[in-house]
Amino acid sequence: MRDHGPRPAAQRKADTLAALTTPALDGWVASATVEASGALMAHLVPLSLAWTGDRLVIAVELASRTARGIAECGRARIGLGPTRDVVVIDAVLESSVAVSDAPLELAQRYAAQADWDPRQDAGSYGYLVLRPERIQAWREADELPGRTLMRGGTWLV
Repeated sequence: MRDHGPRPAAQRKADTLAALTTPALDGWVASATVEASGALMAHLVPLSLAWTGDRLVIAVELASRTARGIAECGRARIGLGPTRDVVVIDAVLESSVAVSDAPLELAQRYAAQADWDPRQDAGSYGYLVLRPERIQAWREADELPGRTLMRGGTWLV
Protein backbone atom coordinates (compact mmCIF):
# COMPACT_ATOMS: atom_id res chain seq x y z
CA MET A 1 0.00 0.00 0.00
CA ARG A 2 1.23 3.46 -0.83
CA ASP A 3 1.85 5.86 2.02
CA HIS A 4 1.53 9.12 0.08
CA GLY A 5 -2.24 9.08 -0.37
CA PRO A 6 -4.48 9.24 -3.42
CA ARG A 7 -3.61 11.30 -6.48
CA PRO A 8 -5.66 14.44 -7.08
CA ALA A 9 -8.19 14.18 -9.92
CA ALA A 10 -6.11 16.41 -12.20
CA GLN A 11 -3.11 14.10 -11.78
CA ARG A 12 -5.24 11.02 -12.48
CA LYS A 13 -6.49 12.65 -15.69
CA ALA A 14 -2.93 13.57 -16.74
CA ASP A 15 -1.76 10.02 -15.98
CA THR A 16 -4.69 8.58 -17.94
CA LEU A 17 -3.97 10.76 -20.97
CA ALA A 18 -0.29 9.79 -20.77
CA ALA A 19 -1.30 6.11 -20.74
CA LEU A 20 -3.61 6.63 -23.73
CA THR A 21 -0.80 8.15 -25.80
CA THR A 22 1.71 5.39 -25.02
CA PRO A 23 3.29 3.87 -28.14
CA ALA A 24 2.27 0.25 -28.78
CA LEU A 25 -0.71 0.70 -26.46
CA ASP A 26 -2.48 -2.55 -25.66
CA GLY A 27 -5.66 -3.07 -23.70
CA TRP A 28 -8.30 -5.61 -22.85
CA VAL A 29 -11.47 -5.10 -24.89
CA ALA A 30 -14.70 -6.57 -23.56
CA SER A 31 -17.80 -7.08 -25.66
CA ALA A 32 -20.83 -9.35 -25.64
CA THR A 33 -22.79 -11.27 -28.25
CA VAL A 34 -26.07 -13.11 -28.21
CA GLU A 35 -25.49 -16.73 -29.21
CA ALA A 36 -27.89 -18.65 -31.49
CA SER A 37 -29.31 -20.25 -28.33
CA GLY A 38 -30.19 -16.80 -27.02
CA ALA A 39 -27.51 -16.91 -24.34
CA LEU A 40 -25.44 -13.80 -23.76
CA MET A 41 -21.73 -14.55 -24.21
CA ALA A 42 -19.13 -12.17 -22.80
CA HIS A 43 -15.88 -11.89 -24.70
CA LEU A 44 -12.55 -10.40 -23.61
CA VAL A 45 -9.51 -10.03 -25.87
CA PRO A 46 -6.20 -8.16 -25.76
CA LEU A 47 -5.91 -5.71 -28.65
CA SER A 48 -3.70 -2.90 -29.86
CA LEU A 49 -5.27 0.52 -29.43
CA ALA A 50 -4.78 4.01 -30.76
CA TRP A 51 -5.92 7.26 -29.15
CA THR A 52 -6.86 10.12 -31.47
CA GLY A 53 -7.17 12.73 -28.74
CA ASP A 54 -10.84 12.02 -28.05
CA ARG A 55 -11.54 8.57 -29.53
CA LEU A 56 -10.11 5.07 -29.17
CA VAL A 57 -9.53 3.03 -32.32
CA ILE A 58 -9.16 -0.73 -32.52
CA ALA A 59 -8.52 -2.87 -35.58
CA VAL A 60 -10.22 -6.27 -35.67
CA GLU A 61 -11.40 -8.83 -38.16
CA LEU A 62 -14.88 -7.56 -39.01
CA ALA A 63 -16.30 -11.11 -38.75
CA SER A 64 -14.78 -11.64 -35.28
CA ARG A 65 -16.86 -12.12 -32.17
CA THR A 66 -15.43 -8.85 -30.84
CA ALA A 67 -16.48 -6.80 -33.87
CA ARG A 68 -19.90 -8.46 -34.01
CA GLY A 69 -20.50 -7.92 -30.30
CA ILE A 70 -19.54 -4.26 -30.39
CA ALA A 71 -21.67 -3.73 -33.50
CA GLU A 72 -24.66 -5.55 -31.96
CA CYS A 73 -24.76 -3.68 -28.68
CA GLY A 74 -22.90 -0.53 -29.75
CA ARG A 75 -20.66 -0.60 -26.68
CA ALA A 76 -17.34 -1.88 -25.41
CA ARG A 77 -15.37 -1.77 -22.19
CA ILE A 78 -11.62 -1.34 -22.37
CA GLY A 79 -9.15 -1.95 -19.55
CA LEU A 80 -5.62 -0.53 -19.53
CA GLY A 81 -2.75 -1.14 -17.17
CA PRO A 82 -2.09 -3.49 -14.29
CA THR A 83 -4.57 -3.97 -11.45
CA ARG A 84 -2.73 -1.45 -9.25
CA ASP A 85 -2.83 1.29 -11.88
CA VAL A 86 -5.93 0.64 -13.94
CA VAL A 87 -7.91 2.72 -16.40
CA VAL A 88 -11.39 1.44 -17.34
CA ILE A 89 -13.15 3.00 -20.31
CA ASP A 90 -16.79 2.47 -21.23
CA ALA A 91 -17.17 3.47 -24.87
CA VAL A 92 -19.81 3.74 -27.55
CA LEU A 93 -19.23 2.59 -31.12
CA GLU A 94 -19.11 5.71 -33.24
CA SER A 95 -18.16 4.14 -36.56
CA SER A 96 -16.89 0.99 -38.20
CA VAL A 97 -14.98 1.07 -41.45
CA ALA A 98 -13.18 -1.59 -43.45
CA VAL A 99 -9.43 -1.03 -43.55
CA SER A 100 -9.61 -0.75 -47.34
CA ASP A 101 -12.16 2.10 -47.05
CA ALA A 102 -10.64 3.95 -44.09
CA PRO A 103 -9.51 7.56 -44.34
CA LEU A 104 -5.74 7.74 -44.71
CA GLU A 105 -5.34 9.81 -41.53
CA LEU A 106 -7.17 7.20 -39.43
CA ALA A 107 -5.10 4.34 -40.85
CA GLN A 108 -1.83 6.21 -40.35
CA ARG A 109 -2.65 7.26 -36.78
CA TYR A 110 -3.59 3.73 -35.84
CA ALA A 111 -0.46 2.21 -37.41
CA ALA A 112 1.81 4.80 -35.81
CA GLN A 113 0.59 4.24 -32.25
CA ALA A 114 -0.37 0.58 -32.37
CA ASP A 115 2.94 -0.44 -33.94
CA TRP A 116 0.98 -2.66 -36.33
CA ASP A 117 -0.61 -1.84 -39.66
CA PRO A 118 -3.65 -3.95 -40.58
CA ARG A 119 -3.38 -2.60 -44.14
CA GLN A 120 -0.37 -4.93 -44.49
CA ASP A 121 -2.33 -7.98 -43.31
CA ALA A 122 -4.25 -10.34 -45.58
CA GLY A 123 -7.27 -10.46 -43.24
CA SER A 124 -10.56 -8.59 -43.60
CA TYR A 125 -9.84 -6.06 -40.87
CA GLY A 126 -11.77 -2.98 -39.98
CA TYR A 127 -11.31 -0.05 -37.66
CA LEU A 128 -13.82 0.46 -34.86
CA VAL A 129 -13.86 4.03 -33.60
CA LEU A 130 -15.05 4.19 -30.00
CA ARG A 131 -16.18 7.34 -28.17
CA PRO A 132 -15.47 7.23 -24.43
CA GLU A 133 -18.56 7.80 -22.30
CA ARG A 134 -17.05 7.01 -18.89
CA ILE A 135 -13.43 6.79 -17.80
CA GLN A 136 -12.33 5.61 -14.38
CA ALA A 137 -8.78 5.41 -13.01
CA TRP A 138 -7.38 4.19 -9.70
CA ARG A 139 -4.32 2.59 -8.18
CA GLU A 140 -5.28 1.47 -4.69
CA ALA A 141 -8.44 1.36 -2.57
CA ASP A 142 -7.80 4.91 -1.38
CA GLU A 143 -8.37 6.09 -4.98
CA LEU A 144 -11.75 4.39 -5.40
CA PRO A 145 -13.59 7.52 -4.28
CA GLY A 146 -13.30 9.96 -7.15
CA ARG A 147 -12.18 7.32 -9.64
CA THR A 148 -14.64 8.54 -12.29
CA LEU A 149 -12.83 11.10 -14.43
CA MET A 150 -15.30 11.24 -17.31
CA ARG A 151 -19.07 10.83 -17.30
CA GLY A 152 -21.43 11.21 -20.24
CA GLY A 153 -18.44 11.84 -22.50
CA THR A 154 -17.38 14.92 -20.53
CA TRP A 155 -14.24 15.17 -18.42
CA LEU A 156 -15.11 16.00 -14.81
CA VAL A 157 -11.68 17.56 -14.16
